[in-house]
Amino acid sequence: MSSRRHGQVVVVAVRGELDAVTSGEFDEYLTGARQQSDRIILDLTAVDFMDTSSLAVIVGHWKKLTARDGILALAGARYRYTKTLWITGLADRLPMYDTVEEALATLAGTGSGAADGPGASEPGGPEATAG
Repeated sequence: MSSRRHGQVVVVAVRGELDAVTSGEFDEYLTGARQQSDRIILDLTAVDFMDTSSLAVIVGHWKKLTARDGILALAGARYRYTKTLWITGLADRLPMYDTVEEALATLAGTGSGAADGPGASEPGGPEATAG
């Protein structure tokens, strides 16, 4: 995991697997990011696997951020690794972008973010077949 700041936005990049083994570290990392900013982009481009324990971490931080008018956006999330978001309906509530650049363009220009970003991934969209 790594993070970088873009103005008021913190981008947290995750690589590899997000599972029960890594969810504690993932949670701590996002806690640190929330202390830096109330606008976070979670870059999932290099995630090879995600289980429900990591989904719970994402949802927990999303709720904490939205409670204080912040935003947690996902970028580069491939459908096959995040299909639980679609099944649970969270994909309709979490801002999702195809790229970090798209998310930054939207979040940098807003106070609290948008419900759905331009280029947001859809279950039948190009991300569904991405390899």
